[in-house]
Amino acid sequence: MQQQDIKIRSRDGGGEFDCYVAIPDNASKAPGIVIASAVQGVDKDMRGLADAFAAHGVFAAAPDLFWRTIPGPLPHGDPRCSERARPRLPCIKAGEADMMDALAHLKTLPGCNGRAMAAGFCYGGPYAILGPQRLGFEAGFSCHGSQMGEYIADLDGVAKPMCFIWGDQDHQLPAELAEKYRGVAARMNNAEVHVFPGIQHAYMIRGNAKAFDQKTYDFSMQRAFALLDTLRG
Repeated sequence: MQQQDIKIRSRDGGGEFDCYVAIPDNASKAPGIVIASAVQGVDKDMRGLADAFAAHGVFAAAPDLFWRTIPGPLPHGDPRCSERARPRLPCIKAGEADMMDALAHLKTLPGCNGRAMAAGFCYGGPYAILGPQRLGFEAGFSCHGSQMGEYIADLDGVAKPMCFIWGDQDHQLPAELAEKYRGVAARMNNAEVHVFPGIQHAYMIRGNAKAFDQKTYDFSMQRAFALLDTLRG
């Protein structure tokens, strides 16, 4: 695969932002994925996820969604992580343009078929809903998404495939919200919801040794690959 650190000009006129891109070898009519990172930013973990998708034959982009506040990757536990994502909802709103700009870049790459999935981890979780709802993505995928109660109403009317995965020990998934998302899966045949017992927040993040869970990581990647495979051709 090819691994690139590029600059993308923002459509909102505010400047350029960093984006990590992983390009699969010998791709033809392959879909893309835009990764909305955890609050630590596009760190080793997020780059590793992008590489894993590229190894599966998918064009992957991971934009820096925090370039307007405190840019770049930050270590786990750094107090600046939460500072740069505040106020949360306006920050997520601003990042919608970045997700669309990253998608537009993927569409210019030879071999990309122009169809893509929005994938959100922790902070980035809401884009799994917003992506297929209004940002031009063909699917949405979220692992241990946070602030997800604020966006459940945005699911109404979305017919594109979506997948949401948490652990039942996730502090971002109170029992009431878990039941609401189970209700989403019950009434929407395009949405799947998985809640695994004993799994904590950030289970996909290898750098978080306390939370990372290999079995749940593997399951989540297989579900992501399955959604992406529906976008091929």
